[in-house]
Amino acid sequence: MKKIKGWVSRVNFTVSSHCRYPLGMEDGRIKDDALKASSQWHETTGPQYARLNREEGHGAWCPAAQPSVSQYLEVDLGRLTFLTVIGTQGRYIRNSGNEFAREYRVNYSRDGKLWKSWRNRQGNEIIEGNKDAYNSVIKDLRPPIVTRYVRLLPVTRLSTTICMRVELYGCSWDDGLISYSAPEGQRMQPPGYPIANLNDSTYDGVHERGKLFGGLGQLTDGVIGQDDFTRTHEYSVWPGYDYLGWKNDSLEHVEMEFVFDRQRNFTSMKVHSNNMFSRDVKIFSSVSCWFKPHFVWEAEPVEFRTVLDDRNPSARYVTVDLNHRTAKSLRCRFYFADVWMMFSEISFQSGNKHTHVQTKVQNSKKGKITSVTPDDGKTPILIGCLVTIILLLVIIIFLILWCQYVCKVLEKVRIQINDKHLIFLLDPQYQNPAVLRNKLPELSQSAEASACGGGYAEPDITQCTPHQCFHSNAPHYAETDIVRLQGVTGSNMYAVPALTVDSLTRKDISAAEFPRQQLIFREKLGEGQFGEVHLCEAEGLPEFLGEGSPLPDRDGHSVLVAVKQLRADATSQARNDFLKEIKIMSRLNDPNIIRLLCVCVSSDPLCMVTEYMENGDLNMFLSQREIESTLTHANNIPSVSLSDLLHMAVQISSGMKYLASLNFVHRDLATRNCLLDRRLTIKIADFGMSRNLYSSDYYRIQGRAVLPIRWMAWESILLGKFTTASDVWAFGVTLWEIFTLCKEQPYSLLSDEQVIENTGEFFRNQGRQIFLYAPPLCPPSLFELMMRCWSRDIPDRPTFEGLYQALKPHVNQ
Repeated sequence: MKKIKGWVSRVNFTVSSHCRYPLGMEDGRIKDDALKASSQWHETTGPQYARLNREEGHGAWCPAAQPSVSQYLEVDLGRLTFLTVIGTQGRYIRNSGNEFAREYRVNYSRDGKLWKSWRNRQGNEIIEGNKDAYNSVIKDLRPPIVTRYVRLLPVTRLSTTICMRVELYGCSWDDGLISYSAPEGQRMQPPGYPIANLNDSTYDGVHERGKLFGGLGQLTDGVIGQDDFTRTHEYSVWPGYDYLGWKNDSLEHVEMEFVFDRQRNFTSMKVHSNNMFSRDVKIFSSVSCWFKPHFVWEAEPVEFRTVLDDRNPSARYVTVDLNHRTAKSLRCRFYFADVWMMFSEISFQSGNKHTHVQTKVQNSKKGKITSVTPDDGKTPILIGCLVTIILLLVIIIFLILWCQYVCKVLEKVRIQINDKHLIFLLDPQYQNPAVLRNKLPELSQSAEASACGGGYAEPDITQCTPHQCFHSNAPHYAETDIVRLQGVTGSNMYAVPALTVDSLTRKDISAAEFPRQQLIFREKLGEGQFGEVHLCEAEGLPEFLGEGSPLPDRDGHSVLVAVKQLRADATSQARNDFLKEIKIMSRLNDPNIIRLLCVCVSSDPLCMVTEYMENGDLNMFLSQREIESTLTHANNIPSVSLSDLLHMAVQISSGMKYLASLNFVHRDLATRNCLLDRRLTIKIADFGMSRNLYSSDYYRIQGRAVLPIRWMAWESILLGKFTTASDVWAFGVTLWEIFTLCKEQPYSLLSDEQVIENTGEFFRNQGRQIFLYAPPLCPPSLFELMMRCWSRDIPDRPTFEGLYQALKPHVNQ
């Protein structure tokens, strides 16, 4: 069983990655009377013996006849369940059995009457089973299914006896939704773009006269569509696959009906909608929902008007308040805000309907009706229970506050003891000793700690639990320090050991002063709290820089540069931070690191001029390409080869090796921060956080981008510890991005809160942490390297020197 759990915990392809719990075949929570079969070879091979890793009876369920469409093992799960994974074994019985199913099919039913056949996303019903009788085989159901009853039907092409043991994995389907009806999705055929088929391809109900009814499909499969609806989470499917979409030329509105397992008290409905307004797609403008508690629809609907957003093209959940209305069925009309409307998921939040027996008494004098609840003699007991619960809560709250107080006292004592050994970092965030003491673990100058990256000593993590260390969703990061974490211009800055100067002046800056009148503004790339990043033309820059210029010869023509500019309203602290960032950048000189070219600091506004790569960032570059193949050549599709991807990985490791040699800590390594030139040369930069395009990659506090948690090591999130070793973790995630061609965000189907919860699993180290899945394009040896980058213990992670040496031979091959 441990082997199976380990495998399950490392899958992260769909949102079902956190809905993969064993449902009770092995441990007996599914009782014998919930199991039945079409036949059994002997009473000792009945369905009650079809339990994974168990060998009672004769060790498995074995049908009496050869497998056929009529032979099945049926499991009643007892309630509606979101079924995501199936595990199977054969009959081993201590090496005396050798019967197993090489293939099987799955039928399912939500009511025990109407049975449906499961098919994968390519329409195939057959699931690959076992190759021997002993080892278990775990298979994901893609798509997952909502069901109560499950039948496994063994399939064989040979005349042989077959036996099976099984375990089912998933979680409770608390939505209670058993079917939805909607118009069939439509096809988008825009000129110059790929055709997008926006139909519900996994719907298990009836398709008739342009309408879907009686089933569930992609709106309940847990796969949340991406911002660009043409990009999908599945390979080998068509653009638009993750969305169900409609056009307003044939529909005034989209009417959907939702049927539930029982009467419910509805609090809200969450609709995940696309908002790519550049392609005429917006979230719905309004929705009206009617309720049917019994046999007729109520006349008064709940109406909700959406606040439309024409600035942020990100897909998002829209939460519709349903005002605690009670019903078993809902009918909702969604109204268009643009030409197209697209949904990828719909879910409902509700509580059970509670009814109370009440006696209505007419007060004849005052003409009022009052409700009297009969006293059943249990009121004193209930009051006593409530008082006890309240007292327990008060005690728990007191203990939590006391633990937090003790933690703070211990932290102050620990830092005071080590105060003489603190190393100041040149990053402006750490220039203030008070910030350093409050926000970071103690630092050490020991060579051993320095080898782990950035000169950090391993913190004592036994003093507080993750929940104590991680409060208000932002451990070790006070709201006042957010700006300094992000950097003055909104981009992340390198953290490095500081020089001994207390203040910086113009004489401390080695970069040459460039005439600002020769900078011609072209567009704004992004912005931060006190600064902006602009794309500019720099007239005569190659000649200004002279011999040894890193820029290509343009024969006197202007070149494109990125200009970080400090705004006029910046504080004096921000101004000092900006000058320190210039000094950091001026020390960097490596072919794979973005270069500071010159500055404009003789007058306001202060500016630094850096290289700008015309091919843009690696994330955008790869997401617009496919892996090189005969098909891409024949259709002239932009592509990259596996060799190209490996070469990119080597270049990034080389640049990070250089930073590590200087004890520089990047803190935001990702494909969005890797820029490319025409020859696919990569230069590591730090513009990603300042660009709205990648705002969703950062965890937000009070609406502002803060931390790239999907790329961050667990100790950075929980303990505020940024080191070269945490950069190694981010490098592993960056490798994963490269070999998925940046088609999806890391942990794309986990919410930010679930990503943070997963870091807690790394902290606890009990084997329940979720890892990123192995990209299909990635060689196994490279995925092993990624997994080493994500080692829980810092000393187990490779160095950038080791990563560079490990990756280099792959390119040569």
